[in-house]
Amino acid sequence: MASRDFCSSGEGMEILQQTCSKQLPPCNLSEEDLLQNPYFSKLLLSLSQHVDQSGLSLTLAKEQAQAWKEVRLHKTTWLRSEILQRIIQELLVDYYVKTQDTNLTSEDKKFHETLEQRLLVTELTQLLGPNQEREMPPLLGVEKADLLELMPPSEDFVWMRARLQLEVEEQLKKKCFTLLCYHDPNSDADSETLKAAKVWKLAEVLVDEKQQCQDAKSQQKEQVVLLEKKSATYSQVLLRCLALLQRLLQEHRLKTQSELDRINAQYLEIKCSAMILKLRMEELKILSDTYTAEKVEVHRLIRDRLEGAIRLQEQDMEKSRQVLNTYEVLGEEFDRLVKEYTQLKQVTENKRWALQEFNKAYH
Repeated sequence: MASRDFCSSGEGMEILQQTCSKQLPPCNLSEEDLLQNPYFSKLLLSLSQHVDQSGLSLTLAKEQAQAWKEVRLHKTTWLRSEILQRIIQELLVDYYVKTQDTNLTSEDKKFHETLEQRLLVTELTQLLGPNQEREMPPLLGVEKADLLELMPPSEDFVWMRARLQLEVEEQLKKKCFTLLCYHDPNSDADSETLKAAKVWKLAEVLVDEKQQCQDAKSQQKEQVVLLEKKSATYSQVLLRCLALLQRLLQEHRLKTQSELDRINAQYLEIKCSAMILKLRMEELKILSDTYTAEKVEVHRLIRDRLEGAIRLQEQDMEKSRQVLNTYEVLGEEFDRLVKEYTQLKQVTENKRWALQEFNKAYH
């Protein structure tokens, strides 16, 4: 019950979500998941007290920190020896380059030859050392004592080591100044004293910048987790909105669609009638502008006379149709009489024409 009350409160829910996002990154749980599973939420809170931000137990985290500390110590020791060896190799390379361009003094030649001889014998001795410990035959029959005989004299070695320290310091100073100018190009014009002071603090500056980068990466990781949660919430909200819109369409728009169509039909009908009336008005306006009152009166009289003539013709046509109907009752006999009458009429017309022509010729 207590865990349920804690999870139901807004502050407890926020603490639990922060714990899951920082100490238990794989548990990307939403607020609904935590509310539906209060006992699981209590388990996560209990588990967060025994693990660190990386998800390891506190004991393993402590052992891991100690192991990393030892690794850093060994790494530092190895880097020191590696840096010293590389600087010595660079000194020898520079020596061979200078021998081709300039004339070196006898002390420079003695220093570099002694250094090279000492370095070469030491490396060969280290190669032979493990074989002798394993009681294996020496490489090429060379014993360690044979190599030690090739060592330079002790006086030359002491003199070379004293000068080597100065040369190494000079090379390290140049490299530190180069690194400083790369990190801060404005330091290139500074004096050596000011550069040395800046180099003294350069390690702290680099550590601070590294810590800032790590903090920025941590913040970016938190922002990415928060963005994923916001994206998931945003997607859920969008799905709910789409469901509501679909419901609104089904419940409201489809029900009112028939009424809307009826109103649109009435509107289009009224608009069509208004357009027809407008066209008729334009027609009458054109007629009124084209014809005056006198022309209209004359056209009316002409129309009355034409209509009277049409009625008379229709009456005559009706009478003729009745006569024809009467004649059609007689049948084929009437057709024979019509043909004979037509022939006689034609003969009569021909004789009348011949008589008129005879009279014209006589006179």
